[in-house]
Amino acid sequence: MAKFVIEPHFRLQEWVAEEKGYFGAEGLDYEFRELIRSTEGQHHNKVNEGAFQSIEKGRAADVSCACHWTVNVAASRGHAKLYSDLYSVAPSGIFVAPGSGIKSPADLAGVAISVGYQSGSHYSVIQALEQYMPARGINLTFEDGMLFRRMELLLEGKSAAAALFNGPYYLAEQLGYRKVIDTTFMIAAMINGDPDPEDVKRYFRALKKAQRDIDLRPELYTHYYRNEFPDRFHAMMDTRRWGPGERIVFEPYSREVYEQSFEWIAQHGIFEAGTMGAGNYDSATVSLSAG
Repeated sequence: MAKFVIEPHFRLQEWVAEEKGYFGAEGLDYEFRELIRSTEGQHHNKVNEGAFQSIEKGRAADVSCACHWTVNVAASRGHAKLYSDLYSVAPSGIFVAPGSGIKSPADLAGVAISVGYQSGSHYSVIQALEQYMPARGINLTFEDGMLFRRMELLLEGKSAAAALFNGPYYLAEQLGYRKVIDTTFMIAAMINGDPDPEDVKRYFRALKKAQRDIDLRPELYTHYYRNEFPDRFHAMMDTRRWGPGERIVFEPYSREVYEQSFEWIAQHGIFEAGTMGAGNYDSATVSLSAG
């Protein structure tokens, strides 16, 4: 039987579980693949290619994740199964330079905000800013949507505003960049292919142990962010000042949440009409909690 493939995704839990031996302790026969730093985070770096497109092409890991909006649509279209026994929450925000004249969310009307196409930043920026302005005032740019690239352009003064989450969020904060508005969002897990359900359970039991460790002593583990940041950023990083980032919540991603989110996506026209799938919770999701 093939090894269970594990791929970290901009967060600490997999790194903690790997180095503390939690996967092995659960009896998981696995392969750990780091794909973010080695490619400078460029899972999707073309214009109009983001999280959804990377799922559509297929991901190597048996279990991976993305913002819950995109996973909803991908699962509804049969590209993966949303794993409904848990979800996670990622700290996120729209950042501007320290000296920027943008002081409030209303000041972002018409300003080009760098986000990832059909990725968490795309949806969450709209969700946050529609409280302050009509849709025509929200000006999203996908030209440099890859997370590290849009962070870099912000730091170089080439971007007026950028949506950042997890590690890049903390680096911008450390360097004095100003968060104009919080855009924290939910992330959903998804099962790719047909891995052994028992392996999926082993994997998440290991992550639950890692989450406990992070909750107890986050300062011991923030150094793992370096494992996914391209080398060119390391000299400016002081991860001792950073927070724990994405937190896994071991509670169900419910039918109600799925249906409300699916409806929100449709209302905002983020996918072309007729391309989102049926939006049926039962066919799009899988739960192993009863096993």
